[in-house]
Amino acid sequence: MASQLSSGDLLADRRYRYAEACLAEGDHAGAADLAEQVLERAPRYAPAWLLLGRARAGLAAAGTDPTLRDAAARAFSRALDIDPEDRLGVRTHLARLGGGDTLPVLSPAYVRALFDGYAPRFERHLVDGLGYVGPQLVRDALPRVPERFAVGLDLGCGTGLMGEVVRDRVDHLTGIDLSPGMLAVARAKTAQGRPLYERLVEGDIGAALADLPEASADLCLAADVLIYVADLATFLARVGRVLRPGGLGAVTVQAHDGPGSVLGEDGRYAHAEADIAAKAAASGLELLTTRPAEVRREGGRPVPGRVVVLRRTSA
Repeated sequence: MASQLSSGDLLADRRYRYAEACLAEGDHAGAADLAEQVLERAPRYAPAWLLLGRARAGLAAAGTDPTLRDAAARAFSRALDIDPEDRLGVRTHLARLGGGDTLPVLSPAYVRALFDGYAPRFERHLVDGLGYVGPQLVRDALPRVPERFAVGLDLGCGTGLMGEVVRDRVDHLTGIDLSPGMLAVARAKTAQGRPLYERLVEGDIGAALADLPEASADLCLAADVLIYVADLATFLARVGRVLRPGGLGAVTVQAHDGPGSVLGEDGRYAHAEADIAAKAAASGLELLTTRPAEVRREGGRPVPGRVVVLRRTSA
């Protein structure tokens, strides 16, 4: 039986690797041909259907054959039929093609698989390779008063980078993340002779927020998390519900100049400043601070972003 890592056929696996190399080099025709050869031997290997769809989409974009756009959509749909949990993130490719939902939700299965495999090298790649400084930017944006927060939530805590920089300002810190691999790294960390987090929760952030008691937290943090969240309104509503009146929320976002939220070519969501403000207000949150920020770099260039601080109103 095919898995995400192997088709179960050694020759098919070898051809799949060649197809990946062709796609990386921009040889879409070669990638499509090899992917089709893989699928002749392993017709239920979802990664090959995804690769075939990407190759056909590349050919369609080059204008070689207008029917290839539909052919790409069929390949993506076949991958989803085999893997309905969408551990490969196929819906993002369908959205860019103009099929499926306009702004699809990245499936929890996809995010979990992505970061479980990433956990051992996450910090080295993110901090050293991409110049990631999101947690420090969030800490710097927090008001000096109150000096300490009784209860804090680190949403999408990952390996604990945010927890490390804010630990000294929070009495009881809970980390929430989908990836058990990332949480295992965070669990091993200590600060000032005690665990970095008093509590770690494995699960979807939105579901975890919905399960928490209303008005139970003083601080909610989300560094480099909203790039994986399409439904900003629901996320902010749940943050607003869990914060006590006067409680603070601090997040980083990937920014763009247009309206609303968009899914970029990098597979991440970008959110407009006006959209954040409007949806925050609808959730009982007032905008305290919003400032441009270079949270990380991609391809040697800064990715446009913002740091946003919100406060729960008494209403």
